[in-house]
Amino acid sequence: MHSTFALLDWVVIGLYTLVLFAGGWLFRPRRAESTRDYFLAGGTIPAWMAAISVLSATQSAATFLGGPDYGFRNDYTYLSGNIGGLIGALFVAKFLIPRFYAIRATTVYELLEVRFSRRAMRAAGLMFLVGRVFAGGARVYLAAIAVAMVMFASVDASGIVIAAALVMIAAFAFTFAGGLRSVILNDLIQFVVYVGAALAVLVWLWTSIPAPTSAIIEGLKHSPGGIDKLRLFDWSTDPAKPFAMPAVIFGVSLLYIASTGTDQDVTQRLLASKDAKTGVRGLILSLFATLPVVFMFITIGLLLHVVYQRPELMGGRVLTLGSTFEGQKISTFMHYILTQLPPGLRGLVTAGVFAAAIATTNSALNAMSSVMVQDFYRPWKDRRGGAEERHFVRAGRWGMALAGLAMFGFAVLSFYWQRASDKPLLEFALQVMVFAYAGLLGVYFTALFSRRGSTGSVIAALIAGFVTVACCQPYLVSALHLPQWLGTIAFPWQLCLGTAVATLVCLAPPGGKEQA
Repeated sequence: MHSTFALLDWVVIGLYTLVLFAGGWLFRPRRAESTRDYFLAGGTIPAWMAAISVLSATQSAATFLGGPDYGFRNDYTYLSGNIGGLIGALFVAKFLIPRFYAIRATTVYELLEVRFSRRAMRAAGLMFLVGRVFAGGARVYLAAIAVAMVMFASVDASGIVIAAALVMIAAFAFTFAGGLRSVILNDLIQFVVYVGAALAVLVWLWTSIPAPTSAIIEGLKHSPGGIDKLRLFDWSTDPAKPFAMPAVIFGVSLLYIASTGTDQDVTQRLLASKDAKTGVRGLILSLFATLPVVFMFITIGLLLHVVYQRPELMGGRVLTLGSTFEGQKISTFMHYILTQLPPGLRGLVTAGVFAAAIATTNSALNAMSSVMVQDFYRPWKDRRGGAEERHFVRAGRWGMALAGLAMFGFAVLSFYWQRASDKPLLEFALQVMVFAYAGLLGVYFTALFSRRGSTGSVIAALIAGFVTVACCQPYLVSALHLPQWLGTIAFPWQLCLGTAVATLVCLAPPGGKEQA
């Protein structure tokens, strides 16, 4: 391996590293004395900080690289997904966050213990852990590809392992000592870095286009083939389009309900405030803060479309787009980073990829650890005489180490998995949690709006939701000779179908609170 970095790139990366360590030192929290301190920051997080942390947790390297790629290939319709986000946020604010605070929950799955049983709580927690290892590991791998390409000019196994290890070590280092408080404070740093990097690329791209702003806007509005790349709403009823308005209203709203109400990784931040009203404000603020950030990443993609495909706006000469890098499929944005960015800015963008990956990874580590300790280890320990709170804080740190190893292992495994699959990893990283979300939504809808269900039906619903979504994947449709239309529907409709099946399964038996 050899580095393609110039000296100025290494200086930028060095400064970024210094900022990370300085932030970790200056923002180091007081010693965590209890699991509430460690996993929920003692309930002291203000709404604005919770909002930034939620935004950092959800804007992964998949967004950093996938947002521009979406804009390059499509338009602004991805932004319309925030309508579904608003619907989902209002649901979570009304029905879930108040209930979590009422039972003083550390994890969102404790609600299922109150409604059903401890076994039901553990089953939901296990579904979350499996889904988060896959989704988190895939995102780490995606970041590792970008980092290895830029730093080592290589995407071989050794480069991926080193890059993935760097991401995991950095995420673990800034989460280990102080728990969620460290995560949230460092999320602020990561947010500034990756948004700053994206903004710098946006300005560089804009100034590299010789056409005036009015001509760029008009050219995007009337792209070849009569395509309007400035389109915000897609009113079609095509089930293959994930961001057509019917899919947004029904499927994307379910996705937001799941991610902010049943996914410990995100919801944990909303439970770290002093009360439910503050948590709700953090949720709503995060939704509105998402708009300008995602708008910026998609706009980068639209400008990439100009510099690679619109000679009339580029003075008759466009850049040549390569589709592979040493056999590795890459996005248009990665190609631009590798071939067009000057020293210094290339280092800043690499730091941005790191920041996006670290912000997502450290949140996943803390969330997974909280579920392992609070929903699995603490009940087991309590049945054997219990222990002091400090013991469970130490257990939380060990839990993060186990979660980190699992995510790192899947990230490395993904290097080989992608070469044996026709499905792009970016698509997998964005959709993989749908497998877990379908069953979780069915279980929570049953718990909230009925008196039916049992531990057995909860477990069956989680499995049914997972299997239903799996049966919508093209390779299983062909292998099992299922109706072909199942393999063509976009992931929001897959989530709708999986949630409906899981809800019916969970509702099947009569209700009643059971013993663990």
